[in-house]
Amino acid sequence: MILARRAALAGAAGALAGCTLPRQHDPVPGDRVRNAQVLGLPNERFCVADAADVPRIVEEFNDAGRRQRRAFGLGPRDPLPPAHIIAFSGGGENGAFGAGLACGWTKNGTRPRFALVTGISTGALTAPLVFAGPHRDDQLRAAYTEITAADVLTQRGFLAALTDDAVADSAPLARTIARHMDAGLLAEIAQRYRNGAQLVIGTTNLDAQRPVGWNIGAIADSGHPRALDLVRQILLASASIPGIFPPVMIDVTVDGRPYQEMHVDGGTYAQAYLYPPALGDTRMERIRLGLTPPSVTAYIVRNARLTQSGGPVRRRAVSIAERAISTLIGAAGVNDIYRIQVSAMRHGIGFRLANIEDDFTAEESEPFDPAYLRALFTYGFAKAEVGYPWKDMLPA
Repeated sequence: MILARRAALAGAAGALAGCTLPRQHDPVPGDRVRNAQVLGLPNERFCVADAADVPRIVEEFNDAGRRQRRAFGLGPRDPLPPAHIIAFSGGGENGAFGAGLACGWTKNGTRPRFALVTGISTGALTAPLVFAGPHRDDQLRAAYTEITAADVLTQRGFLAALTDDAVADSAPLARTIARHMDAGLLAEIAQRYRNGAQLVIGTTNLDAQRPVGWNIGAIADSGHPRALDLVRQILLASASIPGIFPPVMIDVTVDGRPYQEMHVDGGTYAQAYLYPPALGDTRMERIRLGLTPPSVTAYIVRNARLTQSGGPVRRRAVSIAERAISTLIGAAGVNDIYRIQVSAMRHGIGFRLANIEDDFTAEESEPFDPAYLRALFTYGFAKAEVGYPWKDMLPA
């Protein structure tokens, strides 16, 4: 992926930088990170790698179950209908694969209504439209097949890595996000949240080096005047590849005092995320108590290949760093999927995986090459239209 290679180059150049850009407010003190709030909602976000946040996450999912029961008209011990949950991974331009798959799945007539949708990086741009439902497919298609690089970034030049916070300006991407994430979509997300569905978008708090799962449905349903702007910020942050795009500075307060958090691409910490393992342990505890949890099927859409093609590397510092970073990202992505698979098997949850295969041979000539995006969207669409051949585990 060309954009990933450029990120490596930006990182190599940025390592030489000796100046920094000023913040509007100080970063949150390390011992107060867990106390920072944005809108003041108790469930607006969670640290998905912090054991101390697990009880809050479990309670949020339990509350979602109670909302589902109300929506279905069920009693507290009545079994819920089968549930389907899905995670869209990072992958930059390769997000066109997941978008095409979702639209082709609709055409096939078997796409379920998802109880949980998560998204990281480019997957964060797909997730809200999939969460809202198939009636948003035309918008999802346009988001990946009717854009060019000009709709995503403005180049600042290579030397910007020495003096600025990124080599490109993400203002075009922010405008593109705003066109799709409008008040109407926010209202649909809020309604689905009230009926028990959940939408979680991942970013990385770079100051604290912590992954953050944002509870988009709760934010949308809050009625807070800043809700729409915050959701747009979250989507932009989740897709902001460090070095390529500027970090997104999110205003927070701690004990009434203003601070700022630096948020970047959720893929900096994990390429895919579905649920914390402790949540599945709660499911197993319900089974031990004689309660019947709903049957659950988890779908993972990896907007990338499972293996990397490799090839000779020039004996130059930037070329070596570039290959090392792309190798690290690829391996980390597969490891993330493996962890999800193991958790699903442990908790009696069905596991399904989709990814770009070697039969896709189109190559990118530039970042966000329209021909490449359309080809990859069509590839994902065609496979899903006839019934996607989901894998039930990672290949050996």
